[in-house]
Amino acid sequence: IQLTGQAHDAGDRTAVESAIRAARECGADEIILAMPWQQEPRIQFVCDQLRASPLPVRLLPDRTAERFLALRMVVSGPIPTLEMQRSPLTSLERAGKRLFDIVASSGLLVLFAPLLIGTAIAIKLDSKGPVLFRQRRNGFDGRPFTILKFRSMHVLEDGDVIMQARPNDARLTGIGATLRRRSIDELPQLINVLRGDMSLVGPRPHALAHDDKYSKLIASYAQRQHVKPGITGLAQVQGLRGATPAIEDMQLRVAHDLIYIKSWSFVLDLRILLRTVGAVLRHKGV
Repeated sequence: IQLTGQAHDAGDRTAVESAIRAARECGADEIILAMPWQQEPRIQFVCDQLRASPLPVRLLPDRTAERFLALRMVVSGPIPTLEMQRSPLTSLERAGKRLFDIVASSGLLVLFAPLLIGTAIAIKLDSKGPVLFRQRRNGFDGRPFTILKFRSMHVLEDGDVIMQARPNDARLTGIGATLRRRSIDELPQLINVLRGDMSLVGPRPHALAHDDKYSKLIASYAQRQHVKPGITGLAQVQGLRGATPAIEDMQLRVAHDLIYIKSWSFVLDLRILLRTVGAVLRHKGV
């Protein structure tokens, strides 16, 4: 039965009475309402009139409601809420990942101490400038932090325009190419992990200038920051590292980052770490 005219008028009442009669005549098991949910007063009026029938009354969701009803219901205190977006990791998972980062990064810093000291001395003897390269990056939830790397170039870029490193880059120092090829330049980021700025595994953080550029070109780019950035990640072990001369290169990297976030587990982290170690030992340059 179709309602016509204004809400609460005699036309609505007559239409409901007709519906009840029709339901009795055909032996209906229930009455279903198909009404826009924004017409709440009218829905309530019709339901009140349908109390004259013992049949159950159900309300079909309209297009807007149907989208929200597919969401998970979460009770926050006395108020139920719909989960529009969930955190990729639960509080317990974040705590577990953080504990693993602290233990692993501490152990690796001790293990690599001779290499770290030797590399620092070599950099100091090779060229003028600081041993460590510092650059601002965006971390979890877009919070900025200063990333640490062994300096492999003569420049210390950290501005609005930063040129991505390229093979045979003229800016490389004498030992810079070796440090980058064997990923030794990344080892100081273990300190970032210990501080809590980064995780061992996660999307690689980019320079602020690159974040600003690609966030305007790739709609899902900012979703990379739903977890802490990592020293290595799924994209890197798949060979998606280094310069991104075409927008498609960055889109592919972002796609792998989002796959990692969506399917995160401790097992996945361990697999990525093992693949990273294997690739570095084989000089794959992860």
